[in-house]
Amino acid sequence: MLLPSPPPLLPPLRLSTPALSGRFESAVTLSTVARLVASGTAVSKADLVPAAGLARTTVSTAVDQLLARGVLRLDGTRPTAGRGRPADRLALSPRGGHVLLADVGASAAHLAVVDLSQRMLGHAHVEVDVTDGPEVVLNIVESHLTALRAQAPGDVPVRAVVIGLPGPVDGQLGVPVRPPIMPGWHAYPVTARLQQTYRCPAVLENDVNLRALGEARALPADQVPLLFVKVGTGIGGGLVTGEGVLHHGADGAAGDIGHVRVRGAPDDACVCGNVGCIEAVASAGAIARRLGRTHGEPISIADVRALAGRGDATALGAVREAAGLIGELVATLVHFYNPARVTIGGSLTAASDELLAGVRSVVYQRALPLATRNLVLTNSVLGEYAGLAGAAVLGIERVLSAEQIGVLTSGR
Repeated sequence: MLLPSPPPLLPPLRLSTPALSGRFESAVTLSTVARLVASGTAVSKADLVPAAGLARTTVSTAVDQLLARGVLRLDGTRPTAGRGRPADRLALSPRGGHVLLADVGASAAHLAVVDLSQRMLGHAHVEVDVTDGPEVVLNIVESHLTALRAQAPGDVPVRAVVIGLPGPVDGQLGVPVRPPIMPGWHAYPVTARLQQTYRCPAVLENDVNLRALGEARALPADQVPLLFVKVGTGIGGGLVTGEGVLHHGADGAAGDIGHVRVRGAPDDACVCGNVGCIEAVASAGAIARRLGRTHGEPISIADVRALAGRGDATALGAVREAAGLIGELVATLVHFYNPARVTIGGSLTAASDELLAGVRSVVYQRALPLATRNLVLTNSVLGEYAGLAGAAVLGIERVLSAEQIGVLTSGR
């Protein structure tokens, strides 16, 4: 079922720029200039010179080349200091292409189309069930992405597709790796399929990693390192480094915290085959199962949200109990990773502040002062759109990268 909605307004997202080489290669220079303009960091030639760390003539040549090839466009003027002539304002051209985004969760997906200047051209919320398998879910995703693209203004090519899935993934191979809640998805060639469908690069990422990246790039640069903890059907984590990029670890498993056991957790069986995993005892799905046993009837995660939102004592008690266990885990991670910010996201955070309050209480009690004296521990600033923000960052950075910008400047 497709539920159309107005495009959500995301804040400007900071894009990273490639390190300049000593040889000042043309592709690196063009990529740097384009990404600074796309992020809004520098919107005129004068702004670009200090931001890019390049000579004025080098910046001017790169801007003129990007304008001539339709990657950049003039977007009015902006005042300059003193009495000088107003400077031309630069922006990414809408003719440059579109990026398709899919943030797929266990039971629903956010889909969107953006252009290279981060303007969201269409958005939809789609009901899916990942247990239906990759063919069914990806057919739904592709069908609605294609429909959204057809509704977007301008007949321009798709330059990249980014998809997030709720399980471990190998981003290099573009496949899920034994995802516990996604039967039938192991080793399915997700990126190869999307590349074939849309004839462009495709990026596969874990859904919590997308949320972590989106959150970090929407916040001031001093809010990293960042740890994002999603509490939904399962529990997952995403790590963003002090440089503002995702930390994947050696094999892409960094942040997979759902199957860590914490002190005091009951021996409930987990879908991974172990017992006492934090996901099995403290996720929204686990709370729903616990309340179902109490009420003597099935309780869904939506029911948990509704009960918590109404202040139901039994539901709030279950949320507080889960928050205590999650707080124990987060306190350990705060000591290990020493983030500047811990963000709690997922379906329960919008219904009640009990989850955040419970996690905060344990973290500030258990973690040592050095790790918490400047720590910000809060709910997500982007809410359910954090994953789309992260996908937009990855997609636009891929298109404007030194390796890919030649496709734009060639006019293909």
